[in-house]
Amino acid sequence: MIKEIQKESLFTRRICIMHMADALITPAVAGTMYACSAAAAGGSLKKVRMEDEPGKIPAMGVMGAFVFAAQMINFTIPGTGSSGHLCGGVLLTAILGPYAGFLTMIGVLLIQCLMFADGGLLALGCNIWNMAFYGCFIGGFLIWKQMMKRGVSRGKIMFASIAACVLTLQLGAFSVTLETLASGVTELPFGVFAAAMQPIHLAIGLVEGAITAAVLLFVYEARPELIWTGEAGPGPIREGKLSYKKTMLVLAAAAAVTAGGISLLASAYPDGLEWSIERITGSAEIAASGQAHVLAERIQSATALLPDYMFRHSESAAGTSVAGIAGGAAVILVCVLSCYAFRFFRKKEKHEQDR
Repeated sequence: MIKEIQKESLFTRRICIMHMADALITPAVAGTMYACSAAAAGGSLKKVRMEDEPGKIPAMGVMGAFVFAAQMINFTIPGTGSSGHLCGGVLLTAILGPYAGFLTMIGVLLIQCLMFADGGLLALGCNIWNMAFYGCFIGGFLIWKQMMKRGVSRGKIMFASIAACVLTLQLGAFSVTLETLASGVTELPFGVFAAAMQPIHLAIGLVEGAITAAVLLFVYEARPELIWTGEAGPGPIREGKLSYKKTMLVLAAAAAVTAGGISLLASAYPDGLEWSIERITGSAEIAASGQAHVLAERIQSATALLPDYMFRHSESAAGTSVAGIAGGAAVILVCVLSCYAFRFFRKKEKHEQDR
């Protein structure tokens, strides 16, 4: 995340995520990407309603909180002076399916944007597309579904996780360069920017793939039927080691520990996006201008209860822990309330009334 004003403390304990800032795009590009992301969200809403699986509601909340927590952990990329973090689209798709996974990612990104000013409000449509669309739909359909349609195995989970994460990180990074090109950001020449972005996000994608595989292998051992294969029914599958409830509790506990404690160990190095910009311009900051940018910044200033994942006017580590726990809880709340607000399981209610 890049902002016009960035606190020096973020360079010593960085909870910073690869989200585009408003300064990187124009209102026209922002509006276009909002429209694209809204179209994908609308299609996902229809598909989730058609699937009519109310049992996914708790999983959407828990997995959304887990991805939120995991994104707080920037891991160092050795020998580069850069860091990366989990995006989560592939992970969510592997458990929830692409449509519910995409909607859950929107909830995560919305909370990060409004509650923590992480990623620009003007750039939210870009961030949804770059971080959620590719992971949930490209990685989900082209790689994950194709690998799992003839049966799930540990080897397939590991290969599909790494391949899907690498592909979707490359697509997301390239989209960032295209969006800045379309916005006329002259400080970031397209060829030079792409040459910086793609290699570092290849490394980040490999690490994200390994992390995703580790989580999914746990889920496969604990509750194998939770792994999404793209098939209408689960089919014959072996018995898991944990109940559905216990599996969700373990993941929820892992999210809480990660957000409230492990997040304090996040890498101090700039993430792949910041690192690329700094290599080209000499600074991780690009100034924004224009009425739309000013308005978006004012809105975020008003909604951000814990800006940059800290207490206002404080560098206390407790602020990061509180931000992590509060953010995870907010993601669960948004996901669950959205399921009821959009009546994802209204078909079942209608059938019961007809009886």
